[in-house]
Formats: sequence, structure tokens, C-alpha cells
Amino acid sequence: MPVNISGWAKPRALATVLAVTAIGGVALPSAAYAQDADARLRKIEAEVKALQRKVFPNSDGRFFTPEVNTAQTPPTQTIGTPSTSAISDILSRLDALEGQLRQLTARSEENSNKIAQLEEKLKQVSAAPLSGATTSGPSGFIPVPESSSGNSGSPAPTPAPASSSSVSRSAPSPARVEAVQAITKPSTDDAGDDEYVYGYRLWNEGYYPEAEQQLAKFLKAYPSHWRVSYGRNLLGRAYLDEGKPREAAPYFLQNYQSDKQGVRAPDSLLYLAESMIQMGDTNRACIALAEFGDTYPALATGRLQKQYERNRSSVTCQ
Repeated sequence: MPVNISGWAKPRALATVLAVTAIGGVALPSAAYAQDADARLRKIEAEVKALQRKVFPNSDGRFFTPEVNTAQTPPTQTIGTPSTSAISDILSRLDALEGQLRQLTARSEENSNKIAQLEEKLKQVSAAPLSGATTSGPSGFIPVPESSSGNSGSPAPTPAPASSSSVSRSAPSPARVEAVQAITKPSTDDAGDDEYVYGYRLWNEGYYPEAEQQLAKFLKAYPSHWRVSYGRNLLGRAYLDEGKPREAAPYFLQNYQSDKQGVRAPDSLLYLAESMIQMGDTNRACIALAEFGDTYPALATGRLQKQYERNRSSVTCQ
């Protein structure tokens, strides 16, 4: 029966006919069209789920509950026997997909902004200690012996002159000096590695100021050595273990930012979060932890899982 389109008495009927015709090419959806549309929708839904896995790498709820529930699946429907109409089902599923995409886009932009804010604020907070850390010795400065081979790089930095009263308060005891000098400094064909290993031995024995001085010396003399990622991370740890999280944070941040694929970059990001926790800065700690979970999902369930979960249990993140 032909459709009466004369006049303007039935504009809604005409719009409906034209819409159906534009979508399917025919007045009524056929089983073949419905099957093709369903296949295309399933492809789009699979791509949305892939995007969700990128934004929410741990959407199984093991680390946090995602705002978008990727576990939902559309109800199956036998092709050729639609419950109401194929067009209605398609439109409903398209609405759901658009809503999920909007939420994913918003969360991705929010995470990017938070990470940028973290990096900018940490640069401002830590500018002063970072700029002067490698040019002056720590409290209780103890001269570090040179290697016997004489090729250990630049000499150790000299501390600024101090008054007699401050020297008497900060000077190490003879017993401490003797104990530090008893720690053997290696002498191999890799002078840079010798400097780092000696700093590690000082740190491992609990001589944190001496380790800080030695590791700063190593980083200054061998900025391109393969141990640099280890050295910056360990220097931050020495300050953190000494109870100085504000001095430690710049080294952790620098180690992560300079080379995110560095061997100790993931460790530094977790220690950066720990430094923020000790400073009472919950917001930045949560941002650092979120960045770790997003950048290193394998390590979050592997080598660094215990440290990651311990830090997360120490703060309440929104």
C-alpha cells in the first residue's frame, strides 16, 4: 500500500519512513541486515572493552574497582526473532556504548591531568634539595677513601666550611670513622661500578650519610654508567632510611622521569609514593601509586607486588 505524503498532515510518519530507509535501505529490517548490524556492534563492543582494559588494566577488581563495569555483556538474541524490533535493540546497545566511551574518555583525561600535576608540584617542592644535593656533603661528613688503582673518577665533593661549634656537634666519633674505613672498597676494571658498590656497602651497613656522599660522588663522576638507575634509587633510599623523605623524593622522581624503562625506575616510583606517605601528602602518594599500577601492571602482580600492596594499604585513595 503506497504511503500518502501529500500535504503535511503526517510529518512524523514520513520522518519515520525516511529514517528506516536511510538506516537499512529498505522499509523494514530484514534478518540479513539485523545479522550484519549485530556483527558490527559486537566488533565495536569488543573495541570498547579493549579500551577499558587499557584505562583500567586491573578491572577484575584486584587493585581497584573500575567505574565502568566491563563484565557486563549484552543479552544474546537469536537472529531473525527480535523481541521488539532489530532497530530498537541496536539503538539501545549504541546508547550503552556511547555512555561507556564518555566515561572512559573522562577517566583517561583525569588521570593524565593528575599525573601532570604530580610531576609539576614535586619539581617545585624538591627543587632546592635536588640542586644542592651533589655539591655538599651530608651532616657528619666522613672522607671517602680513594681506590688503590687511582682511577676512581672525580674526588669526593668537599663540604662547606662549618663553625667550630657545628663541627663538634656533627663530627663523627672515632669509632664510627674506624668502622666506615673498615668497609672494603672494591677495586676492579670497572671504576664506576666500584664507586657504586662501595656506596651500596655503606648503605647496607646503615651508614646513611656516608652512603649519600659516596653515591652522589658516583652519580656526578659517572652520569652515563649502566649503574646510574641503581645509584639514583639507592641515594633516595639512603635519605629515606635516614628519615628524610623530603630529600629522598627528588631522586626517586628524577630516576623515574629520566628513564621509565630503567632497571630501578619502577622501584623509585613506589619509593616516591612512600616518601609522600611519610610527608603526609596522601593525594600525591595516590597519584604515584596509580601511575605505578598503570605503567607497570606486570610488576604490580610480580616482583614488587608486596611493596605495592603495602603502600596502598597505608593510604586511602579516592
